[in-house]
Amino acid sequence: MRLSATILFGAVIISLIVCTVMAKRSRKPIGNWVSFLLCGLTLPVVGNLILVVSRNRILSDIGFYFYFLGLDVAIYALLHFTLTYCEIGWRSKVLRYTVYSLWIIDVIQYIVNPFFHQAYSSEAVILDGSPYYRLIPHLGQTYHRALDYGVLLVIFFIYDYKIRKTPRIHRDKYVVIFASLMISALVETYYIFSRRPVDMSMIAFAVFGFLVFYFALYYRPLRLLDRMLAGVVSDMPEAIFFFDNAKRCIWSNNPGIALTGIEGGKFEDARVKLDDIFGEIDYENTGWCKKLVIGTGDDARHYYIENTPTMDENLNITGFSILVRDNTQYQRDLMKEMYNATHDGLTGLYTREYLYECIEKKLQSDADTNYLILYIDIVNFNIVNDVFGRQFGDHVLYKVSDYLKNSKADNLLYGRLGGHTFGAMVEKSQFNQEAMEEKLINLTVKDENLEHHIVVHIGVYEVNPEDETDVTLMFDSARLATSRMKEDTPIHIVYYDDIIRDEIVYDQLISNQLQLAIDERQIRPYLQPIVNNKGELEGAEALVRWIHPDDGFLSPAAFIPVFEKNGLIADVDRYMWRCACEILADWKKRNIHKFISINISPKDFYFMDVVDEIEKLVDEFGIQPEKLRIEITETVMMTDADDRLQIIKDLRDYGFIVEMDDFGSGYSSLNLLKDMPVDVLKIDMHFLNDSNENERASKIVKNIINMSGDLGIASLTEGVETRDQYAQLADMGCLLFQGYYFSRPVPVDEFEHDWLRRRGGVGL
Repeated sequence: MRLSATILFGAVIISLIVCTVMAKRSRKPIGNWVSFLLCGLTLPVVGNLILVVSRNRILSDIGFYFYFLGLDVAIYALLHFTLTYCEIGWRSKVLRYTVYSLWIIDVIQYIVNPFFHQAYSSEAVILDGSPYYRLIPHLGQTYHRALDYGVLLVIFFIYDYKIRKTPRIHRDKYVVIFASLMISALVETYYIFSRRPVDMSMIAFAVFGFLVFYFALYYRPLRLLDRMLAGVVSDMPEAIFFFDNAKRCIWSNNPGIALTGIEGGKFEDARVKLDDIFGEIDYENTGWCKKLVIGTGDDARHYYIENTPTMDENLNITGFSILVRDNTQYQRDLMKEMYNATHDGLTGLYTREYLYECIEKKLQSDADTNYLILYIDIVNFNIVNDVFGRQFGDHVLYKVSDYLKNSKADNLLYGRLGGHTFGAMVEKSQFNQEAMEEKLINLTVKDENLEHHIVVHIGVYEVNPEDETDVTLMFDSARLATSRMKEDTPIHIVYYDDIIRDEIVYDQLISNQLQLAIDERQIRPYLQPIVNNKGELEGAEALVRWIHPDDGFLSPAAFIPVFEKNGLIADVDRYMWRCACEILADWKKRNIHKFISINISPKDFYFMDVVDEIEKLVDEFGIQPEKLRIEITETVMMTDADDRLQIIKDLRDYGFIVEMDDFGSGYSSLNLLKDMPVDVLKIDMHFLNDSNENERASKIVKNIINMSGDLGIASLTEGVETRDQYAQLADMGCLLFQGYYFSRPVPVDEFEHDWLRRRGGVGL
């Protein structure tokens, strides 16, 4: 018996040492605790081996020490392994230190046992013809056993808790460790109470150690994983079919059964069903994938099919699987997303970027055809929105886009460039300018409640086959062509040509020269006299003139419209106001009490605080506000009317006299006059239109003059060119006059010489 036990214990010790080294080399964090536990289990097995081979008491005592102290180490390592493996930490320092103290006491009482024999003693018995020293336990040994069994009980509770709380896939490893530890503890208990001479219980603990080594470091719950993976595959949205090496379908998931209509688990029918749906499928080769479209139009369905080989653990091919994914909804969502990215949300036309892209491709692929680029602009669209509402404005945009969609021109590309502008490209041979002009003249948009005539301007850029201009620049050129048209022009279509290009270059040139012209006083004020009904000078209007060093005298029509468009008019006006204040300050010193009227452009309100600018100038030059009269046109009130009315009120409150210029040139003059707090009404001679020969027109003018008098507003007629006009207007009650009959605009020194010195302020 001793020989058999010796061989068995030796083999177990060697196995434990090998597993200890392997666990130590493991990359898993738990490997260190597994190695410590196996090392702890090795010590009591070594103690049992010493007891089996010993023939004297001293060597047997050494075996007993290896056994008992090694068991303490093993229980200590088992506790820490369990806490780590079950992911449960020490939650109480008091408990941890108490257990450690109890182990230290156990170690101490074994150290003093040779002197007091309070832990154990031994007795010799004959085993296989030679002495074998058997344990006689005392009180200290009872303490040792109680401590180890107490810690084991705690460990049992930990595993029981983990088993109840762990998902099924990981529960097996805890159950096996718990069961093997329980069996080892029972075997140990049996040997304690049976008093058998050779204690073989550590063999059970060694087996427990091997199980811990395997489950902690190498175990994978393959059977449960297989069941879980089968469940996952069954619930996948893709249809999956598994085939063996004989090309027979052996299994399919639920989507596959629904796709093919397999009944009663007849998976062998799947191959025929798949061929019926998708045509003949390649079952001979693996590792391929393809896309298929079944049907056409909105009913088309999109599929992705993939053939993948299946292999065993030795990488031998055992069959293949076919995956079928229905991508129909994905393709529809993708097409919808692409449509939204390339089409305008309101009109359904191409976006600007996509239109440019399509035009560029078309020009590259069809370089021999002459095309026209069209820039389409709805004039004064903001007024349509303000007057009729955003909903009607959207309706206008939709109707214009609908007109483009219904065009019968071949190869027409069109889109919305943004806001109220559209773009298109059409073959030159397909574009009928006369027919288009006729349609644009009577272009009216209406819905259930409203009807409105809209004005559309079209700029045209002609693309030659050799033209390498960027598409963006083509549309910019067409846009610039529309910018040369006036709102009231009867022409709606204009071509970009060399004349327009030269005008643009000229506009840019004079714009670049403006600041130098101001600094060098090339731009200067000219004064045009304003007289009363007795022909006496009351004041003058300051009008801008440009004496160019190279081009000589520039007509205001040559630069004012340019600066009105690009916003530089604000710099010109600010400079003219300062010049007027300089003149008035000089007149004040010379005791000349005349006024000067200055003009305010509608664009000024966008680039500066008009009230603040003019008030600062008046304060700077120390002149009376009423000497600097403010002329505004009724077009100023076309936008932000409430804000502009407040500005006029602020100017009048400060002491300025406000004049409404060009009265009668707009369609809402009388309506504005009702609300606008002005001091002087300047009547435009264009409104008179030979009133001396038209009795009806004369009555209208007379009533306007009378109405302004009733409102406490002085009347001033500008553009008076004949003595008869002057006489007739004076008879109607007009108070102030201005025009070529009295004087053209003249330089300041000429004005002062002719009107302030020679004529003494009399113009007749």
